Amino acid sequence: MTDTAIVDTSRLGGRQKGKRNRPKGRAVDPAALAEVRALLGESPRRRDLLIEHLHKVQDRFGHISAAHIAALAQEMRLAMTEVYEVATFYHHFDVVKEGETAPPPVTVRVCETLSCQMAGADALRHALEGLDGADVRVIGAPCIGRCEHAPAAVVGRCTIDEATPQKIAEALAQKRVEAPVPDVIGYAAYRASGGYRTLGECIAGTRSRDDVIATMENSALRGLGGAGFPTGRKWKIVRAEPAPRLMAVNIDEGEPGTFKDRYYLERDPHRFLEGMLIAAWATDVADIYIYLRDEYAGCRESLTREIAALEADPPYPLPTIHLRRGAGAYICGEESAMIESIEGKRGMPRLRPPYVAQVGLFGRPTLEHNMETLLWVRDILEKGAEWFAGQGRNGRKGLRSFSVSGR
Repeated sequence: MTDTAIVDTSRLGGRQKGKRNRPKGRAVDPAALAEVRALLGESPRRRDLLIEHLHKVQDRFGHISAAHIAALAQEMRLAMTEVYEVATFYHHFDVVKEGETAPPPVTVRVCETLSCQMAGADALRHALEGLDGADVRVIGAPCIGRCEHAPAAVVGRCTIDEATPQKIAEALAQKRVEAPVPDVIGYAAYRASGGYRTLGECIAGTRSRDDVIATMENSALRGLGGAGFPTGRKWKIVRAEPAPRLMAVNIDEGEPGTFKDRYYLERDPHRFLEGMLIAAWATDVADIYIYLRDEYAGCRESLTREIAALEADPPYPLPTIHLRRGAGAYICGEESAMIESIEGKRGMPRLRPPYVAQVGLFGRPTLEHNMETLLWVRDILEKGAEWFAGQGRNGRKGLRSFSVSGR
């Protein structure tokens, strides 16, 4: 004889009175949600803009509270864990948990790496210990890219070259916390001196894509971000991949002692932008993403202004240009980590293969370049491949820039 078991299934399905129909989670504070919505305004809520939106919160409040993490997650339809893990990955986001004290409104960062160490960064930071308090905090920082002016410090976003306790105290007293904006060759002046003429010859058909790529190959220009991959060969590889193709420009030079990209950005940004647009034309790129390190706040202001001037009065049809802001992560100097960051994620390097040229930004074939590589493109096309290849010593071909600092 078989025993019969009776199972009560009445509680297995359907919503029961007083029970949740969604997972437990932090309740979103209405005030924090209103603040986040006001900061984001009409900006899209796309996943790849998470870091940009985190910057808006950090810039406005000087930190990112747990309530703002929850509000931003709801507004962007992301899990709170996703927002939290991205925010805590980057050094320039001050995430404040419940019950923790928010940092003071002004942060003084003293560069602690190589050139600044040699110039007395430790003694400078020790001399500034008395400034720590309710209104100011003093912390050490990785290289801020002002190595030729060591020791260097930053008050808020205001860079202090050849920093001394007196200079920093004066900046605090005068409330100088915004970055000085460099005086660059502007859009009108650049065009008046022949700028964007070479790009125009490309678009008009005076120069063909095949001829331009061949010139780049014959010039022996290699990537100047570290890997040294031949530029013309890279253009040819990306152009052969299926559309749509994208472009990513890496200006996250965080290597201690390196500031060459900043040097050119502070003087002649359109020479780099023209080279970038020529590369985009040669490879038929749809969108360009420029990734600029957060430490270069002054360059960000001038570059934003000059890109706006270019787009307001374009000499020729342009691809869409997106300027993205780093958040203080050395690893994002690596190309695939930078791409992850542009996508709004933690800057974690990807495994290869597939390579960025095949599966890069947003899963599309991506032409990735260092800023200085693109700086030379206009000169090579105007002066010829032989001119560039004829430079160099000891069997090396071409030109490249070196950052010199120290004593």
